[in-house]
Amino acid sequence: MPSLDGRTIAFLMANSGVEQVELTEPRDALTDAGARVVLLAPEQDTIRAMNNDVEPGDEFRADLAVADADVNDYDALVLPGGTTNPDSLRLDDDAVEFVRDFVDTGKVVAAICHGPWTLVEAGVLEGKTLTSWPSLKTDIRNAGGDWRDQEVYVCPAHGWTLITSRKPDDLDAFSDAIVSALSA
Repeated sequence: MPSLDGRTIAFLMANSGVEQVELTEPRDALTDAGARVVLLAPEQDTIRAMNNDVEPGDEFRADLAVADADVNDYDALVLPGGTTNPDSLRLDDDAVEFVRDFVDTGKVVAAICHGPWTLVEAGVLEGKTLTSWPSLKTDIRNAGGDWRDQEVYVCPAHGWTLITSRKPDDLDAFSDAIVSALSA
C-alpha cells in the first residue's frame, strides 16, 4: 500500500447534510495510508451526516472553520456529496473562496456525487473533464466542463488534478485514485 505519511488532507463539508459514506470511506482510506485528515466546515461545530440524504447518520466534529483554514496547509482537498452538503457550501462565501484558492495552488481536488456543485460555484471547471451524479451534468457543462459517466475520472489538465466519481458505489475506485495521486 502506498504511504501518505506527512500528507494532510482537507475534507470540506457543510455542518449538515454530508453523505456519511462519502466522508467516512475516503477518510478511512487516506488515514489507513498514513495521511492526516482535517475536517473543515463553515462553523467549527458539529457536522451532521446523512444516509441516502434522508436518514440521520453520525455526528462528526469540524476541526476548523473554513474561514480560518489556510490552503497552504493541505496537500489535497476532498469534497464529499449528499445533495444538501454542496448546496449549502455553494452559498457560503468562505467555502467557495477556499475551493477557488485551493485550485489555484495546483494541488489535488477530489469530489464525489454532488460534490462538484461547489466546484461549479467556484467557477473552476472550464476545460476540465469530470464525472458526478448524473443530475449535475447540465450544471457542469454550463460551467465549461465536459461530463462523463464513469466510475472515476482523473483529469490532470490545466494546472491541477481533479478526481471525481459518480456515487457511493464508486467509493473504492474514488479512494484508490486519491491515494494513488497523492503517492505519485
